[in-house]
Amino acid sequence: MASVTLKNVFKTYISKKEEVKAVRDLNLEVRDGEFMCLLGPSGCGKTSSMRMIVGLEDVTSGDIFIGDRRVNDLSPQDRNVAMSLETYALYTHLSVRENILFPLRAKGTPDDELQRRLNRVVAMLEIDDLLDRGPSQLSGGQQQRVSLARALIREPEVFLLDEPLSHLDVTLRTYTRAQIRHLHDELKTTFIYVTHDQLEAISLADRIAVMNFAELQQVGTREELLDYPINRFVADFIGEPAINFFECTLITEEGAASLKSNNGSLEFPIPEKWRQRILDLGKKHFTLGIRPHDVHVEPGADTVSLSGTVDVFEFLGEENHVTTKIDGDILTVVVSPFQFYTAGDEVTFHVSYNRVHIFESESQECVSTQFKLVDGD
Repeated sequence: MASVTLKNVFKTYISKKEEVKAVRDLNLEVRDGEFMCLLGPSGCGKTSSMRMIVGLEDVTSGDIFIGDRRVNDLSPQDRNVAMSLETYALYTHLSVRENILFPLRAKGTPDDELQRRLNRVVAMLEIDDLLDRGPSQLSGGQQQRVSLARALIREPEVFLLDEPLSHLDVTLRTYTRAQIRHLHDELKTTFIYVTHDQLEAISLADRIAVMNFAELQQVGTREELLDYPINRFVADFIGEPAINFFECTLITEEGAASLKSNNGSLEFPIPEKWRQRILDLGKKHFTLGIRPHDVHVEPGADTVSLSGTVDVFEFLGEENHVTTKIDGDILTVVVSPFQFYTAGDEVTFHVSYNRVHIFESESQECVSTQFKLVDGD
């Protein structure tokens, strides 16, 4: 096992004689034995970052360390890392057995060691009955497990997975996701997993590194990213259903302050503990963010009421979604599977002061996260 550290890493490509920065000043530490996800939309730089760690791409500037070794100038085979690709990349003319053994045969590994490692990975991934088949005889899920086995048999210090579930159907994706998590728990190896799917990242990772426009936005646990987003992008990218946003103007009257929606009647009184700090920012325009899971049917201590009319009710089995119109604003709320509504119903929901997110509109920074962290909330 080994940690992975990226220090001030840049990756620049030349396209049509112009520089394209795929990764900008990336500073990231993946701890020894940690499961880290690189999460972000297509083109954000996550795959380029992984390929630089593996050694398939040169670093334009900066340093990459695996353990205590600087690996910028080492070839992929000298880094003791393994990568499972999105496309599986199995050799069609070789059996499953020979596909798995290929990296060890290339290194001249003795036969008894080949068999020991083969027995271990096929038992771990439950593919011992597939060894004599060819890749064309396998389902997508089976090909994925063979690809994982071929990487794992190298017994790497760092295991990297690039969008490994993107070609699987929903059932296989859920099953294989659980297998990957089980593999990490059993092997205790450092895993770096690239995905654009926030559900995969939230369900698998110890920590998540969120990227956008070639830059690292925030690193944290799933709870930290949900409850303490650093900016609007992170708040919007993490969470399902997506967070509700309301464009607001700061209103002050008789010593009180509130955020008044620009589109409707929604008004959120700013908690007294945040009031002066909001005023001190000297800004008039903010975005109010409310997560659907943080809105409740019953009132509680320190809650704000939100009243409107049901527009759409969705029965989803394990939970129900209620889309509510508050004049010109739309609020999505998650309720229990035992609560039912009809379009046109007048409803009142409640949200705790401490569960909302306030973003400064120009910078898109989450000022409420800054306040919560200072206050220890």
